[in-house]
Amino acid sequence: MRVETERLVLGPFDRGDVDALQAYRNDPEVARYQSWDGMTLAEAHALVESQAGREPGTAGEWFQFAVRQKSDGRLVGDFGLFIEAHDARLGELGFTFDRAHQGRGLATEAAQALLRFAFATLGLHRVKAGVDCRNAPAIRLLERLAFRREGHFIQHAWYKGEWCDEYLYALLRSEYR
Repeated sequence: MRVETERLVLGPFDRGDVDALQAYRNDPEVARYQSWDGMTLAEAHALVESQAGREPGTAGEWFQFAVRQKSDGRLVGDFGLFIEAHDARLGELGFTFDRAHQGRGLATEAAQALLRFAFATLGLHRVKAGVDCRNAPAIRLLERLAFRREGHFIQHAWYKGEWCDEYLYALLRSEYR
């Protein structure tokens, strides 16, 4: 499974991605608003191996799309798409990008392609995303993609030694541009 844009290719991870994946997910600024603190090399290997043979759209599972630059194949980030086990028409989106590749529109380009895939190919009805209320770049990305803020959960999640507020965003297939 492969999704292409003008500058990017989204598809499965391969074993050669482990070092780059571990490096950007281990960056404290990248991990700042994530539920994890960083990633060891062993955890990066485990993530890549756990995705081997998976197909996006399997109910009850996350599929991590490696996001690569088309020009040189370099891994610049990843998007996760989760399909609800109780209703395979409902999905959830998550994303992590190498700090060196943020601010260039790559995450927007990748997200637009992934949403097209989710709605047109997988037939999803709704995609949601949760985000730490302090994560301004992620909030801007979701709003740029026309996600609607549906909820503000106060002290909803325990991350890194403190209770954090979260916003819930969602986009319906009928609202997707």
